[in-house]
Amino acid sequence: QVQLVESGGGLVQAGGSLRLSCAASGGTLSTYTMGWFRQAPGKEREFVAAITWGGGSTYYSDSVNGRFTISRDNAKNTVYLQMNSLTPEDTADYYCAVALLTRPTMSSMSRRSNYAYWGQGTQVTVSS
Repeated sequence: QVQLVESGGGLVQAGGSLRLSCAASGGTLSTYTMGWFRQAPGKEREFVAAITWGGGSTYYSDSVNGRFTISRDNAKNTVYLQMNSLTPEDTADYYCAVALLTRPTMSSMSRRSNYAYWGQGTQVTVSS
């Protein structure tokens, strides 16, 4: 059973930065795609970014492209989300997840239903 634990959330002013971490355990993670999603109050959970574990290909939503960077440390089984130039619109609970994709594509990496395991989330609040 794959377990995911996020950390690094908090309160930051607009224009600031945060780095989220997601530590994974259980299972063989070397071939999995890892993703970050977020859910703001009253809204659907939406895709933020994803990275293929082996190849290092990345994919971002339009709303964060150019501001957020997803990366991974295979030795530590950890995925990171560096968030820069934060705005109040980035306020949400952020979740990491594992997708069991054999041939990840941009389309499949952004689809919430492809992610089988989820962390408990970490809250990010950006003040104006």
